[in-house]
Amino acid sequence: MSIIDFFKKKPSSGNNAKSRLQLALVSDRTGCSPELMEKIKNDIIEVLKKYVEIDPNGLDINLTQTRSDDGVGSVPALYANIPIKEIRRHER
Repeated sequence: MSIIDFFKKKPSSGNNAKSRLQLALVSDRTGCSPELMEKIKNDIIEVLKKYVEIDPNGLDINLTQTRSDDGVGSVPALYANIPIKEIRRHER
């Protein structure tokens, strides 16, 4: 553990509880289980790691309901806020 790690802000139990509650609400509204949502989030992270370095602390991925294009009913929508630290340059 480096000295920088010592001073990094640790997630509070309140923030953890808030995240769990948000996940439960999303699960209820969309019919997507928390386990499936976690798998989706992990898969997105793994794909992104191939191309960019991300800030996992600022990561925010949500599944919610939004109005359909025809204006009748709603459809699931995935919203992602993913802070990118650096784009990796791949040699071809």
